[in-house]
Amino acid sequence: MWQRIPVGTRQIVAVFGDDKTSPDSTLVLYEKHGAKWEPRMSWPAHNGKRGWAIEHRENDERSPVGVFTLSDAGGVLDDPGTRLPYTQDEDAFISPFYWEEAHWHDFDYVIAIDYNRLRGTRPDDPTRPLGQSKGGGIWLHLDHGDGTLGCVSVPESAMEYLLRRLDPKDKPVIVMGDKANLRL
Repeated sequence: MWQRIPVGTRQIVAVFGDDKTSPDSTLVLYEKHGAKWEPRMSWPAHNGKRGWAIEHRENDERSPVGVFTLSDAGGVLDDPGTRLPYTQDEDAFISPFYWEEAHWHDFDYVIAIDYNRLRGTRPDDPTRPLGQSKGGGIWLHLDHGDGTLGCVSVPESAMEYLLRRLDPKDKPVIVMGDKANLRL
């Protein structure tokens, strides 16, 4: 995966699970200082309910494996001080009313993972450059205690930290997948 990291990247959000079918993972923020990558912070995280997918498909309940840029953020709540473009919209980011109560705050804060989406658009933009069947709407968002439909979820403190820390000038990316596939 190192070969897929864009030149000039100085921030990497690494999300890795032990097993390709596990919804449990760890998120670590790395920052480059000189020529050395240093871990900054680490949190428990969740990924897709059914684990990871090299060939992600809409509704497969797996998170896509790969390296993706992080360029846009948003949520129900006001901008907490992010450097990323932020869209606050209570209507667009509200969880569906029929979801379990544990999920009602999932999208208070989100960071769009640039998988099958147009960079520079709102996180909720429905455009899918690779086609609808490849899925989309993959975000970093608030954790609800178990696996997601394909996103990566972290505690609120982690989201607030990432929103304040990620800087477009450092070309942040997310490297995500199970440990075996990340070694490719």
